[in-house]
Amino acid sequence: MMFHKVIRVPEERIAVIVGRNGRVRKRVEQLTNTKIEVGSDGVVTIRGSANADDHVLLWKARDIIQAMARGFSPKRALSLIDEDARLVIISLREFVGTSPSQLKRVAGRIIGENGRTRRVIEEVTETKVSVYGRTVAIIGYDPQLDYATRAVTMLIDGAPHGSVYKYLERSRREINRIKSELWMSDY
Repeated sequence: MMFHKVIRVPEERIAVIVGRNGRVRKRVEQLTNTKIEVGSDGVVTIRGSANADDHVLLWKARDIIQAMARGFSPKRALSLIDEDARLVIISLREFVGTSPSQLKRVAGRIIGENGRTRRVIEEVTETKVSVYGRTVAIIGYDPQLDYATRAVTMLIDGAPHGSVYKYLERSRREINRIKSELWMSDY
C-alpha cells in the first residue's frame, strides 16, 4: 500500500523545489525514500510506501517541501532531515486579518531594519526564520524553537522590539543553562 501527501506551493517557488536539472527534488527523494511529483500548477505530490519507517520520512519530505515553499533555501530546508528538527509555520492572517497594509507592517516588524530583528532571533535561538508572503516559518530544535516562536508572536502582537530583545536575552541564558546541565550530566 502506498501513502501520499499533496501540497500546494506558490508557483514562484516551484523552481526552487525542483532545482537545476531536478537536483533538489532528487536529493529530497533520496534522503526521504519517497517519490515527488511537481506539477506546473503548484501541486506537489509526495508518495511513500506503507513501511512504518517511511511514515516518518514522508512527514520529513512534506516538511522540507513546505519549508522551501515558505521561502527557505533548499540547503536550509534540508536541515529538517534531522529527526529532532521541526518546522513551525505561523499564519500572519490569523493575527492581523487580510489587510495588505497590516500584513506588510507586521512582516516588517519581524524582519526589522536591514533584517536585524530576524537575525537576532536566529542567532539567539539558533533557529532559521523565513518571512514569506502571509506566513513566518521557523526551523529549529526544542526548546529554542519555542523561544523563537514566542518572540515572533510577541512582535506580531505589537510588543516593543526592546521587550522582545530582553525576552530573547533571558531565553539565551536559559538555553545556555540547559546546555550546561546536559554537558555536566555527560560526565
